Amino acid sequence: MAGFSHGTRRHPRSRGRTWSRTGPDRATLGIIGAICAVAGFFVLGIVLGPVAIVCGWLAMGRTWSGTRHVPALIAVVLGAIDTLLALLWLSGTAGLGNGLL
Repeated sequence: MAGFSHGTRRHPRSRGRTWSRTGPDRATLGIIGAICAVAGFFVLGIVLGPVAIVCGWLAMGRTWSGTRHVPALIAVVLGAIDTLLALLWLSGTAGLGNGLL
């Protein structure tokens, strides 16, 4: 019955692996955010822009300090530009045909 003993005494969890691993990690969120930001320039910018901002923000660890991953920072910046352009296009102050198209 040695295989059924409590193995946590000999092999405790490392300090870096104490969080839940059910969701996507930060690198994946950064890449998803960057893809949403680039795709938002072509279709559904009003939806994909905020999604890119949220994914980038979560990928950066919800803080501006510390090490920043490049895809996460790209996602936040392009998502903000994309959202701003979509809002301007919806208000009719910019875009082709003064918002008629």
